[in-house]
Amino acid sequence: MPLTIRELPREKYVLPGHAACPGCPEAMGLRYVGMALGRRAILVIPAGCTSIIQGLSPGSGLAFPIINVAFASSDAVAAGASAAKEVLGEDAIVVVWAGDGATSDIGFATLSGAAERGDNIIHICVDNEAYMNTGIQRSSQTPRGAWTTTTWRGKAEPKKNMPLIMLSHGVPYVATASVAYPLDFIEKLRKAATIRGFKYIHLHAPCPVGWRFDPSETVEIARLAIETGMWVLFEAERGRVAISPPSRPYVDKSRRKPIVEYLKRQGRFRNITEELVKELEREVDEYWSILIKLSSQ
Repeated sequence: MPLTIRELPREKYVLPGHAACPGCPEAMGLRYVGMALGRRAILVIPAGCTSIIQGLSPGSGLAFPIINVAFASSDAVAAGASAAKEVLGEDAIVVVWAGDGATSDIGFATLSGAAERGDNIIHICVDNEAYMNTGIQRSSQTPRGAWTTTTWRGKAEPKKNMPLIMLSHGVPYVATASVAYPLDFIEKLRKAATIRGFKYIHLHAPCPVGWRFDPSETVEIARLAIETGMWVLFEAERGRVAISPPSRPYVDKSRRKPIVEYLKRQGRFRNITEELVKELEREVDEYWSILIKLSSQ
């Protein structure tokens, strides 16, 4: 049976008075982690926006046990914490909660190493598509054509496809998620918690500040990414890919909204050209083609 809202716990792990920006998707995502994993979760958090959400004094913003670490070390630290908990015989789920920079750029070496070793952790990439907390600089997760303070004419390169990269590591569980679909994310977290070994979840997290939209529109923008096919929800257990229910209607390309509807809602794409729009459309179609082929095997 699908999970329902009534089944979710009411205990709060993101506390009143935290320091997140209005409309912050990370605060939303952290609430869902608490609902999914509860007191079993231990978060390993590298530098990023969540460091700000925590507040300056311990426990002021978040009620999770937290290990704050340097950018490049999160998965190595998480692997050690997981191993220590096992030696002590204590029930815990060690979760790396890392941004796109700490996942796909600076932290990629330790991420890949933990995946290759099969360390028993869950890595969540909270993807707001730039280095937001240090001034909106581009990352390898910034999509083609997007403005940042270091790509002020629009990024020339495509977004690095981390879900497929992690799938190629042969880990037991890979999934994508979105703050617009909390029950889908929570179900995937709970499934990942039952699987031994390295698990990777890539959470799409639209940022009002960096993407240049009104803070009241975070969920709407995230949902539009799904409806245009710009973000695809899927999971792969032991390499078997399945498109998740919110994205299944959009396997049929004719049911997707034009991606320009997604782009025009964000100030970061205000100078995008028709040529780049067509290139993004090509990238979307290519990615869907890969996933459809993988899901039919």
